[in-house]
Amino acid sequence: MTLTKDKRGSQAVASFRISPVAIGCTLLIAAAAATAQEAQPQQLETVTVTGIRKGIEAAISVKKNSDNIVEAVSAEDIGKLPDVSIAESIARLPGLSAQRVAGRAQVISVRGLSPDFATTLLNGRELVSTGDNRSVEFDQYPSELLSGVVIYKTPDAGLVGQGLSGTIDMQTVRPLNFGSRVMNVNVRGSHNSLGSAANSSANGNRISASYIDQFANRTVGVSIGYAHQETPVQEEQVGLYEPWGTDQGSHTGLPANTFSSGGIKALRRTGKNERDALMATIEFRPSKNWTSVVDAFWTKAKQEDTANQIEISTGWAGQDSNKNNIPLSWTNVTVNANGTLTGGTLVNAYPLVRGMYNKRNDEIVAAGWNNKVKFENGASVTTDLNYSHATRNEISLENNSQLLSVGGVTPAVLDSVKLAMTSDGFSQIVPGMSYSDPTKLYLQNTIYGSGWGKTPSVKDELTGFKLLGSLPAPASLSSWFSDFEGGLTYTDRSKKKRQPEGAINLGSQGVTAIGSEFQYSPVNLGFAGLGTIPAWNVPGAVAKYMTFNPVETESWQIPNRWQVKEKATTLYVKGNIDATTFGVQTRGNIGLQVVQTDQSSQSNYYDGNSSSVKPINGGKTYTDILPALNLSWSLSDDQTVRFGLAKQMARPRVDQLNAGISFGVDGSTGKPGGSGGNPKLDPWRANALDLSWEKYFGNKAYVAAAAYYKDLKSYIYKQTVDNYDWSAFVATYVPQPGKPAALPTGTFSTPLNGSGGTLKGVELSASLPLSLVSSSLNGFGFTASATFNDSNIQIKDPDSASSVGSGPIALPGLSKRVYNLTAYYEINGFEARISQRKRSDFIGEIGNFNGNRTLRYVVGESITDAQIGYTFNDGPMKGLGLLVQVNNLGNAAYRTYAGTKDRPLEYIQWGRSYLVGANYKF
Repeated sequence: MTLTKDKRGSQAVASFRISPVAIGCTLLIAAAAATAQEAQPQQLETVTVTGIRKGIEAAISVKKNSDNIVEAVSAEDIGKLPDVSIAESIARLPGLSAQRVAGRAQVISVRGLSPDFATTLLNGRELVSTGDNRSVEFDQYPSELLSGVVIYKTPDAGLVGQGLSGTIDMQTVRPLNFGSRVMNVNVRGSHNSLGSAANSSANGNRISASYIDQFANRTVGVSIGYAHQETPVQEEQVGLYEPWGTDQGSHTGLPANTFSSGGIKALRRTGKNERDALMATIEFRPSKNWTSVVDAFWTKAKQEDTANQIEISTGWAGQDSNKNNIPLSWTNVTVNANGTLTGGTLVNAYPLVRGMYNKRNDEIVAAGWNNKVKFENGASVTTDLNYSHATRNEISLENNSQLLSVGGVTPAVLDSVKLAMTSDGFSQIVPGMSYSDPTKLYLQNTIYGSGWGKTPSVKDELTGFKLLGSLPAPASLSSWFSDFEGGLTYTDRSKKKRQPEGAINLGSQGVTAIGSEFQYSPVNLGFAGLGTIPAWNVPGAVAKYMTFNPVETESWQIPNRWQVKEKATTLYVKGNIDATTFGVQTRGNIGLQVVQTDQSSQSNYYDGNSSSVKPINGGKTYTDILPALNLSWSLSDDQTVRFGLAKQMARPRVDQLNAGISFGVDGSTGKPGGSGGNPKLDPWRANALDLSWEKYFGNKAYVAAAAYYKDLKSYIYKQTVDNYDWSAFVATYVPQPGKPAALPTGTFSTPLNGSGGTLKGVELSASLPLSLVSSSLNGFGFTASATFNDSNIQIKDPDSASSVGSGPIALPGLSKRVYNLTAYYEINGFEARISQRKRSDFIGEIGNFNGNRTLRYVVGESITDAQIGYTFNDGPMKGLGLLVQVNNLGNAAYRTYAGTKDRPLEYIQWGRSYLVGANYKF
């Protein structure tokens, strides 16, 4: 499906275009359903499987045996897929989709809801994140170190820390689950198709090793794993500025009411992303009644990159030597039927060549100690202590250079630049002058200043405790329940953010060219119609020629310093159902969670009355009662029908709970106003209903159809309150002579609990080895899913109005169509597979220049990965596997737009990645 807009960009109109992926998924699922009616379970044979099939069958077993509606990925499946991280693996599951950042799948949407609606667990424990909010950045978790992932689409009372859209539980291995010692080494080399540039290589590597063993007559188990990855960062981008609008219509030659952007840029980004991770587990089982497990996970990631770009403002070129504004004009203008500028020549343009440097260091530590004691009567007690800690430290620097005329008599060297703007490819920028000579480009105070920098940081810390118990059902209830569970859990979380920033100013030497000692190889912007431009060591140039003293004391910066604390106490009771109703075996659970949340925030505001910084605090305590019911009926022919009914809750985004505000009084009217966070937000709440039909063929195959419906009682989005009470803030306000006194009420822009709406969808999925259809197709198989989502929720977001419009917009994160298809062939050690994941257009949440999240229309994309390999199953090379992989086979672009697709914002390509490697298991 594609989305179009009317000329005002105010209403989405759905138009359907059948894609090959949609056709393939639909036909394959239909074929599997037909097979479900014909195949007989007794025809299945019990054989030993390995490789792709082993992983698929393990995941099917998890799905089949669960009391809830779940999706799963197994260790073998993860290890064999050509995935940089766990994100790509779980993005292939029914109802899940990924948003790419820097070319990597990073955050996951479950059932069309924003990543903030899903909670991520590690071994059943809530996990911290390095982002500003709760959503975990999955590209920090190597797939090699995880034994599996289970996505709970329906909650139960015992699933503590559950999300509203779903709960993603990543799991590491338990060594005593293995029958013998296992050792594995994996080595791969990679190459990016965009090639090397500047000072960065296009080559990377990936190395991992794991060791699992058992000791002391299998009473002690140990597992340890290490993964290292170096991935080249290569990017080609053409971007247009926000906002698109008609305010540029005053320029000579541009027709009135023509939509145009504020400028255009093209850049080449180069760098490297490094990630090291370590997993360790000690499992102690001195008797069948006591198991003690200590596990730890550590990951550290560093991305360092430099972007060199040419940038042209279409709104202002600066001033001449007499301080007069330089007039801009357009010639040879072309405008489409939607009133959007598509091309022309911009006269008197003053392009700048910019260097940007970014370095980000992330570190996550998670550890836990779990003890389970069983008693002879079938009762058990479980205790769990856990701790996780995440830090993020960044530095972002930029400096700007422009041409100067000989002798500098006229500072501006003006140019005529041809622009051809396209929405489905790289827009073209053809200047009349060359910008390739670094000796003619001078660091100076451009129309954007000489540079800007910031050093944001995040610290997230969580401590948790669980005390759980279970009792077998008494005889009077044993016909309905197998046992009862109950428990108490407590988590204490604190998240802090800082963001010092400021101008990077010229040093005492004044206007200067960047010396040759800082120059890298030039970068080629030919993809955008430009030639080469210089690339340089930005930190080196800043250190020698400029001054940078980031601060966080300016009045507009003060609200960016915040801390949010959360203490959550959960009590739950649950009965596990095991009964026969009307001759049908019934499994499931029914229970209740009571969750008390105490949230608070500490920040600051700038008091314009006294020109001082003052603290501001706020918070709220609330209690949620969350009942949940899951029922599973086992029908004939290995069919299962599942039903789920629950009340769900998701806590607000952490950055929205920030107590900090920006505040001021309009001196001419006395009207106060401000903006900021809201530590008194209530959570998102919803009532959810799920229904699923599943047909299994043992653990070999399945076909399923599921439907879900969520009634969101509220949705949090930024709103403007017109009569907000500012009386406490203006009490000491002293107006200037002749000016009015401050009014007690004014406007306040802040996140609020607004009206909700409905979210509903249908999920079709199948996994089928084609040997079930015909023995001649032995070795062939596929997994496929098609998800169709819809929602009547519409929101407004004043912070993102320039890119999504000021009117109502659709639910962020919602793709109305999501398809996943994997076809494979595996026989006698030979493996081949090709996978594609596709999602339709959606509104994504990305970081803007200020480091805050903004909404943006993202064009739907198809990502295809392929792999071929061979594993020696006997002889002297037994256990050795060789493989070749290609990620992003079609070099799919990442595209965003402002309101309508003919008003593009970004067109980015990250290239395809080639990997060659070997795996040895012994």
